[in-house]
Amino acid sequence: MRHAVMNDESRSSYSREATVRITRARAKALDSSGGLPPLYPSAKQDGKALQTNSKRAASDVKKPAVGSAACPQRKKRATLKDITNITSQNVCTNCTASRGQHSKQDIHGSSQKNVKVAPACFAKRSQIPGDTRGNVMEGMNKIKVQELQENGSEQNLTIGPTEFVSGKMLGSEGPIPAKANSSKQVPLQIRCNKEDEKHCKKEENLDGRGIIDIDSKHEDPQMCSLYAADIYSNLYVTQLARRPLIDYMEKIQPDITQGMRAILIDWLVEVSDEYRLVPDTLYLTVNLIDRFLSENYIEKQKLQLLGVTCMLIASKYEEICAPRVEEFCFITDNTYTKDEVVKMESLVLNFLGFQLSVPTTKKFLRRFIQAAQLSHEVPSVELEFLANYLAELTLIEYSFLKFLPSLIAASAVFLARWTLNQSDHPWNPTLEHYTRYKTSDLRNTVLELQDLQLNTSGCMLNAIREKYKQSKFKCVSTLCPSKPVQSLF
Repeated sequence: MRHAVMNDESRSSYSREATVRITRARAKALDSSGGLPPLYPSAKQDGKALQTNSKRAASDVKKPAVGSAACPQRKKRATLKDITNITSQNVCTNCTASRGQHSKQDIHGSSQKNVKVAPACFAKRSQIPGDTRGNVMEGMNKIKVQELQENGSEQNLTIGPTEFVSGKMLGSEGPIPAKANSSKQVPLQIRCNKEDEKHCKKEENLDGRGIIDIDSKHEDPQMCSLYAADIYSNLYVTQLARRPLIDYMEKIQPDITQGMRAILIDWLVEVSDEYRLVPDTLYLTVNLIDRFLSENYIEKQKLQLLGVTCMLIASKYEEICAPRVEEFCFITDNTYTKDEVVKMESLVLNFLGFQLSVPTTKKFLRRFIQAAQLSHEVPSVELEFLANYLAELTLIEYSFLKFLPSLIAASAVFLARWTLNQSDHPWNPTLEHYTRYKTSDLRNTVLELQDLQLNTSGCMLNAIREKYKQSKFKCVSTLCPSKPVQSLF
């Protein structure tokens, strides 16, 4: 930019320079009148033309302008007036004229569809001081209503600073011509009707196969009825990715036996019952222990430290108010210090990569019990307690690592239903649909689970059995089926 005031010495050089400095408007005038082309091309920086001040420099000495006859002066733009009561047509015309860089096609389209592009122009002009946006928006809404009434259009277009028409956006960059009657634009009412029709077809399909839709009658938003099927489909995939090794005890842990692991988990059941932790914390604790032992050697003196550390991590993830580190140190009779627990916590979390969202047996068990309860005429509380009892019995058994969590949950529901009622087959199309397992798929797991229920091996670890022998759990640990389950396969 040149200085507004110049002395006489610099005026001569400026006059000579003015003869070769030609703007685009002057170049067009010279071209039409047969004048000479500019001596030098316009300088560019970063691909953009340098814009210079078009005003003549002020001076106290008046001299005739050089080349004023050959180059006509540019017309002054009209002063911006109040736009509070301007119609949509004038608003679009002013916006198009102010930008001055749209193609003829855009300008032609804006003149034809002035009502549609008005929100975009208005978004551009909303930055001007003194612009009363509310009055213009009110006028735009009135014009839109009138046009819809005249054309009989049933499309529901939103008037605002940015508008989507036929998949294209109208924004502050400028108006984009669009067809109002495009087939891509579907009203919300039609979309909702299509979704309802699809859902009705799904219900009819389930009813025709004898399957009860357990996600259709829940008004509680916490049940996530609309997304439950997708959530559990994701859990079925995730359970394959975050599984511990089924033979890590033989390959990686020569200092730890299956009995030591069972004793540790039996003690953790008592700890979780003492601090009244939710069942998800116990299941996640066992999963973290097995995943860490699958790839990290640990001495048997540090096995209990690993157990309380994994329960501390699981408590922080699942509980609302997790026990403090000092409480876990106290529960071990201060065998380990706070620094040791914190150090082990850091080691476990870094090894797992903080991937604590794991689909355990408890997550699948909730949905399978829900399907089992709705497929019965009278829901049974004992069914829920008994299925949870059988699923927890598998935590202390190292041999159940070879089964998927969803398979264990389905087998627990199968055996629980058979234990409570031997007059009917425990499996039905509803359970087969939601568990994704047939009766033949559950055979091996159910037989091994029945051995745990009957305690055929004579295991002396009774923390889980004593827990579910309480009256608040309906004493389900004392129940046994009168008929063997082998007859069902």
